[in-house]
Amino acid sequence: MMIFAILKIALRALRRNALRTILTMLGIIIGVGAVIAMVSIGNGAKAQVEAQIASLGRNVILVLSGNVSRGGFSFGFGSAGTLTQGDYDAIRREIGGVAGASPEVRSSAQLAAGNQNINTQVMGVGVDYVEIRSWPVVNGDNFTEQDVRTANKVALIGSTTSQTLFGDIDPVGQIVRVRNVPFTIVGLLASQGMNMMGSDQDDILLVPYTSAMKRLSGGTSFRSLNVQAENAKRISEVQEQISNLLRQRHRIVEGRDDDFLVRTQQEISEMATSTSVIMTWLLGVIASVSLLVGGIGIMNIMLVSVTERTREIGIRMAVGARGDDIMMQFLIEAVLLSIVGGLIGIAIGVGSSRLVSMQMGWVTLVSPESIIGAFLFSAVIGVFFGFYPARKAAQLDPIEALRYE
Repeated sequence: MMIFAILKIALRALRRNALRTILTMLGIIIGVGAVIAMVSIGNGAKAQVEAQIASLGRNVILVLSGNVSRGGFSFGFGSAGTLTQGDYDAIRREIGGVAGASPEVRSSAQLAAGNQNINTQVMGVGVDYVEIRSWPVVNGDNFTEQDVRTANKVALIGSTTSQTLFGDIDPVGQIVRVRNVPFTIVGLLASQGMNMMGSDQDDILLVPYTSAMKRLSGGTSFRSLNVQAENAKRISEVQEQISNLLRQRHRIVEGRDDDFLVRTQQEISEMATSTSVIMTWLLGVIASVSLLVGGIGIMNIMLVSVTERTREIGIRMAVGARGDDIMMQFLIEAVLLSIVGGLIGIAIGVGSSRLVSMQMGWVTLVSPESIIGAFLFSAVIGVFFGFYPARKAAQLDPIEALRYE
């Protein structure tokens, strides 16, 4: 029997019980749609985290100070100020392959301008910070090395902070009081949006780190340093050089734990995205269970169909149909159920992903791999769960089949 004739008979058999066919496909439709939707949500979360990591800059190495423990509770690296001005100067002076470096002195402070008064993040940084972070100054200029050396009262302002304090007025040249210390705005930073924790990166004021330490916080050490390698190939080399230099400067002997932590941007990205990857796989596996349930439904209906059409099978065999023809007919019916259900499921999955993105504001990313994978899986389900009923139909005795009522 020709393949097209078998296909025609299979389609006619499926149309004969249209409602049952639709209900049988429902498991595959839901399964494929759920897999695509869940994986797209997971991929979107991963892409968002990667974008936030990329906002740290290019070829960045993060040096964190030591760990503070109180009452048996660890506050984590960066909680102790073990990095000094001497460490920062030594890295800039002695480490090869460094394109830029900047400390971070973080604090929260009260800002006042005119009749506006807000509490926001004030961060002391070096001249290289905006270059390391790929954070351009869209209006005005960056502060200078002279400003850093003399602890000048100048600042760069984030777009959110500028809008809150000055509205639509150009902030460059305006005065903002930080803990009653007047700072002159010399530049407006480009908008960066939210970070991976959901905080507004533009709600910030950047000042020279010397100004932050002498005029605001009174601190004498750093909790973190940002170092930028000249290119991606030199990141590991620079990371090792920094570790060796700091061990030497901090007199850390062999076998003792470091009082600092050096992490590359790639390591930070892998740690940050690991949870998203696990969740994507978990969501995909859970959604795939419904595909298996749909496959079992197909096998169940096909077994019922074999029983209902036993006499028809006997007549086909009596007029010359071989066992392979009968098996192919029922196998094609099962595969058609899976493929059509898979195509409908793909449309529903893509539509659901876009709906979630529009209604809930989540970032979703439908990948071609998830579509192809879900479709192929549904086809395999059809072959796997359709084989047994098809084989059972092919093995029927023609005489017994003709006698069946």
